[in-house]
Amino acid sequence: MSHNTIDANQAMDKFDGHHQVWLFGYGSLIYKADFPFIERRPAHIVGWSRRFWQGSHDHRGTPEAPGRVATLVPAEGAVCHGMAYLVTPEEFAHLDHREKNGYLRVAIDIHFAAGGTEEGLIYIAAEDNAAWLGEAPVEEIARHIAAAAGPSGPNTEYLLRLAAALRDMGHHDEHVHAIESLLGTGLVTSKAP
Repeated sequence: MSHNTIDANQAMDKFDGHHQVWLFGYGSLIYKADFPFIERRPAHIVGWSRRFWQGSHDHRGTPEAPGRVATLVPAEGAVCHGMAYLVTPEEFAHLDHREKNGYLRVAIDIHFAAGGTEEGLIYIAAEDNAAWLGEAPVEEIARHIAAAAGPSGPNTEYLLRLAAALRDMGHHDEHVHAIESLLGTGLVTSKAP
């Protein structure tokens, strides 16, 4: 699949005719809602784990030196915490552009921290997309993140803001916080591995 997923996402008709749709954010969408929303609630999804296995050629890296950003991988029994936003379908055009580097819209059950479940959508970059970097030891991921930067800023900023947002929500993500810890130890520098 191409890096650019805008056309594929615009072909998704699951929520056609809906006036409002819940959107689940698990990466930068937790702390950077650069779109209008009707409501925002802490939430989680089940059966998915957050991993820094997706390349970023357009935000936290470049085509020549992509950064690493979060995606989700299936994981039986896992719970991934994040933030849900109630949006109108008019916001999809902006979101499709923001998430165009390999992410596809997927329908998913969103579980709200205050109780209740709604079907909504999420953007997931699967391993068959052209920007996929894949699994690596957390030390290698931390070195990669420390060395990368793109139009949206340093890759470290993305990781550190996500780690802080999860902590502020009262959640520990073993993968995210392990990378954060390595970046904070000074053992990982901004020089390329």
